[in-house]
Amino acid sequence: MHLRHSGGTTPRAPRKSREHRAIGVIFIAHGAVAGTLATRIPWIQDHLGLSPTVLGLALLCPSVGAFTGMPTASRVAHRIGERRAVRLLIAAWCAIIALPALAPAPGWLFAAMLLYGTAAGMSDVVMNSHAVAVERAIGRPVMSGLHGLWCVGSLAAGGVGILAAHHGVDARLHLGLVAAVLLGVGVAGGRGLLPDRPAAGAPAPRRFALPNRAVLAIGLVGFCGTFAEGASADWTAVYLTEVTDAGPGLAAASFTVFMTCMAATRLAGDRLVRRLGAAKVVRCGGGVAVLGGVLVVAARAPWTAIAGFALIGVGVATVVPLVFAAAADRGATPGEGVAGVATITYLSGLTAPAVTGWTAGTLSYPAAFAMITCIVAVMTVSAGALRPRPSGGAATPATRPEPSESPTLTAQDR
Repeated sequence: MHLRHSGGTTPRAPRKSREHRAIGVIFIAHGAVAGTLATRIPWIQDHLGLSPTVLGLALLCPSVGAFTGMPTASRVAHRIGERRAVRLLIAAWCAIIALPALAPAPGWLFAAMLLYGTAAGMSDVVMNSHAVAVERAIGRPVMSGLHGLWCVGSLAAGGVGILAAHHGVDARLHLGLVAAVLLGVGVAGGRGLLPDRPAAGAPAPRRFALPNRAVLAIGLVGFCGTFAEGASADWTAVYLTEVTDAGPGLAAASFTVFMTCMAATRLAGDRLVRRLGAAKVVRCGGGVAVLGGVLVVAARAPWTAIAGFALIGVGVATVVPLVFAAAADRGATPGEGVAGVATITYLSGLTAPAVTGWTAGTLSYPAAFAMITCIVAVMTVSAGALRPRPSGGAATPATRPEPSESPTLTAQDR
């Protein structure tokens, strides 16, 4: 299928708008699941009497499951159809959220968390791959806004979880109700997804996809952006407490400011991509994040540090959605490209808090964020990897040509 547009105006068919809304609901549900479990981990630890070591092993299980599932997700989508894969995997993840609280012993908790991670990783890959297909079908960028909706879902569900924990609601009841509600939301949203249209002669994804060089270059941008995001999210409150002597309330507010800035920027990001192109958005965002990092490192007063973290949130907000969109155009199949970058960014998000903590403990907190600022600088100079391919491939809306290039492009569904 080919869509041509010139001068930035594209007719929007009602059906396409319906599909955009449908994948938006999927992203909200996915974010809500992610935002729910973290608030009830203390209840699970207390209920099972877990030591910190055993709890740490349980919290490692989702990562093992995700790393196992992500590289195989595109093959599952090829076999049963991407639309069906999105619906099946989002339903599975929404249902699995109830299992950790029901575990009667640590071994069962490990199994539940392993399933949770596998469903999380696979659903993440297929819904992002489908989002790229929706973006191409409607002929305009939507990835950043969809990830903004993911943030909204996560923040809202986290807020509900905090209230449930504060009022002593049994986590089995809380997670069971959340699973039922989100399962219904996910199933309803899945009805409006794009129908599968397999391309004639399209190659089957490999059983275990390794990223090619182009995807690795995009993955480097994603790794750097996710590293800054993950480290800032986990350490902002501690940084304010330890470096600026902020009180608990102000320190906690810094995390809220950071996440709110990220969500707001993602929701506005698609307009920036339409105007500037993905590479320039990431490059400009990198400059903003570097400025934020400098403020954080230099901060000795709480509000200076909060302003710095806010700028980091604004600067790195669009990186993940845009690297996913770009990778879909560079892999052997869109699903393989997304899977490769998703695995790289997931590794970054997993290691960033630990590396930051080790650096802070060995050197200092400002030194740790000086390191993060340098990593963001690498992201900024590497942003050219998100430009559309010069030949042999169609430019997608997310990898729209820079304004200096031809204003007419062709988007091709795969």
